[in-house]
Amino acid sequence: MPSEYDGTEFVDADFQLHKTRSATTLEGASAQTRAPTLEEVGVKVTETQQKLAELKRLQEELERQRAVLEDTRRRQAEFQTGRNEVVHGITRALGLLEEAEFEHRREAEQMAKAITDLRAALEKVEAIHEDTWTKDNFEVELTKALTTIENARMELNSARLRFPVVSGADENSNGEKHQPGATHELLLGRIGFFDLCRFGLAITWPLVTVALAALILLAIVLARR
Repeated sequence: MPSEYDGTEFVDADFQLHKTRSATTLEGASAQTRAPTLEEVGVKVTETQQKLAELKRLQEELERQRAVLEDTRRRQAEFQTGRNEVVHGITRALGLLEEAEFEHRREAEQMAKAITDLRAALEKVEAIHEDTWTKDNFEVELTKALTTIENARMELNSARLRFPVVSGADENSNGEKHQPGATHELLLGRIGFFDLCRFGLAITWPLVTVALAALILLAIVLARR
């Protein structure tokens, strides 16, 4: 008895697969060659705008990072420059101050010693009482007193040479004592030029009058001859 008819027994599977692939290839080739539709162009425009927006956002982020890095670099440079400047300045200032402090300390020590010596010399001079001298010890006491005075003078001269403040004070006091004309110069400086002229004319006017009278008298005598 013949079996029932099965349509799939006469279907070639390889042929069907090749046919399907060929149809897909034709559709792909047709899609590549055909003009894009309005919707496809719109999609591409949207995708491009999104990419541009993403790139812009990335650019802004990179700009912010660059600004932060530049500020950091500037601050680091400022820190290094400031540190070097401050270290150099403080080191130099410390050296100068230490040297000046050493000089002032040494000068202060010398001043202290000079003060002690001057006070001792002053005490010795003030301890001289010539009213207690007698006829017997007059020569001896006078010699001792002169020696004390000379030693005190040497101490004073030494202080003047070592410390300008002492010699400066002495010069100022001597200058005030040995300038009696300073007041007159000050007064003359306050008088104006015309006042000086009038003052001179007032002084010389009698002499001028006498000279004119003598000239007139001489002219009269000569005219009579």
